[in-house]
Amino acid sequence: MKIIPRTPRIWYPDAVYHVTTRGNRREPLFYSHLDFHRYLKILSHCVKKHTVELFSYCLMTNHTHLQILCSKSPPGEFMKELNETYAMYFNKKYELTGHVFQGRYGAELIEERSYLLDTSRYIHLNPVAADLVMFPLEYPWSSYRYYVTQSVCPFVETSTILGLFQESKTQYRDYVESKISPAVEL
Repeated sequence: MKIIPRTPRIWYPDAVYHVTTRGNRREPLFYSHLDFHRYLKILSHCVKKHTVELFSYCLMTNHTHLQILCSKSPPGEFMKELNETYAMYFNKKYELTGHVFQGRYGAELIEERSYLLDTSRYIHLNPVAADLVMFPLEYPWSSYRYYVTQSVCPFVETSTILGLFQESKTQYRDYVESKISPAVEL
């Protein structure tokens, strides 16, 4: 049997990606609020260490979404440290062994402005699409609040996407929430 190596990911300075990870066998990655907080702490460290700009994120129970700009290197080392560090924490805390994440992370290259915006909206609407909340601002494990309120997160860079709306949080909110289907009245 011939082993075929993985295809290298496309990278160039300032490449932007929609990165996804999934729990092994679609199992949960987060069992408690402390798990979400730990992941965000690790994410913050990795963003700073690897000179990555994090545009948006959403942590779902069994998968994650990150929208990142990699200015100095491909996303591989960043994702390796993020996933390995969280997996060690998770396995130790829950007295587990083996894989926490299912396979290789997904990284879709974003090269068009419209796709940059669509990806941000998609990430922020993930909890709404999963029927966890009615509006994205109700979900505590995403970067949406940093886009539409006065809250600030030191490791989420909102100015690139908000700059496409003349820095208007209201316009961005309208853009995102325009995709929410109205509730059916009975």
